[in-house]
Amino acid sequence: MEREIILMRHGQPNLTVIDKISSLDMKHWIEQYDLSEIINQLAPEASVEVAATAKVIVSSTAPRALTSVRALGLQPSLVDEIFCEAQLPYGRWTRPRLSPFTWAFILRILWLCGFSGTVESARKAKIRANTAAQQLQSLASEGPVLLLGHGFMNRMIAKRLEAAGWTRHKSNGNRYWSATAYRMNQG
Repeated sequence: MEREIILMRHGQPNLTVIDKISSLDMKHWIEQYDLSEIINQLAPEASVEVAATAKVIVSSTAPRALTSVRALGLQPSLVDEIFCEAQLPYGRWTRPRLSPFTWAFILRILWLCGFSGTVESARKAKIRANTAAQQLQSLASEGPVLLLGHGFMNRMIAKRLEAAGWTRHKSNGNRYWSATAYRMNQG
């Protein structure tokens, strides 16, 4: 029997476009991002087709993930914060002023290097990703699993699945609505 886990990234968050902000301002931007739903658009047909193959639907508790599940016309069997995105720290600097996405990139690199401020450390996020991967593997015995999750956490979970012997057999990138499917052959 072949088991399958599909890791899908949520749709595009509905965020106000902001020009340049400080690292300190990122605190508010991150809070808004964490509360955002997705923009009001149809889910891409390819994503709908991939999602339709799943028997077990799993989602993080983030509004952008939950509204993505609804956009696919699905109901989650399990909603758990263990699948939420690895948090971004923010700095206390008022200069320089950069785009939020540039700051997100810089802050993610700093986070990977050990700077976590008041948020979950990279080490703790890796432990959470391992637990999440174990939970998905357990659910896969019920049938194909779809996780509506997040870019960075999905990659962390994917590493744990690969370490456990799962093989990536399909991937269409890491943009919004992208999906990567993993299979495990059980003799």
